[in-house]
Amino acid sequence: MGSGNTLKGLIGTVFLVVTSGAAVAETCQADVAQLRGPGGEAVFSVEVADTQEARAQGLMNRESLPASAGMLFVYPRPRSVGFWMKDTLIPLDMIFMDRTGTVQKIGHEAQPHDERPVMGGDGIQTVLEINGGMARRIGISEGWEMRHPAVDQEVAAWPCATD
Repeated sequence: MGSGNTLKGLIGTVFLVVTSGAAVAETCQADVAQLRGPGGEAVFSVEVADTQEARAQGLMNRESLPASAGMLFVYPRPRSVGFWMKDTLIPLDMIFMDRTGTVQKIGHEAQPHDERPVMGGDGIQTVLEINGGMARRIGISEGWEMRHPAVDQEVAAWPCATD
């Protein structure tokens, strides 16, 4: 299948990718992570892991993840963050972001059961896990920005709209 058909399929069945620069939504929702960068935007339905217990469980033992879904790990303050895949059954991309919601690093296609840590570096406050290979297909890269209420709105690179 050519790249045009692939992109059309992703737009139709996975999530909304906007290349016009128009905002995807005016306000933030806890169960939605919006990302933007050169050439587009992407929206994921997310589960938020913002407690030690939820972060420890993560996406372990899940047999699938909808294409438009992910898990957003939120830490109380920036820190050094790393993940392993020991009890994870599906390949994942790990998008590591700083306190402003700016992507600092992407761990592409981490493999199930791999006990080697995928390190995001220092100063990481949020991590978005999505299906493995999705970040490359969309074009998500370092410098992209996330809009989500978990990002401190006073320093957010892409703040939530105010009503």
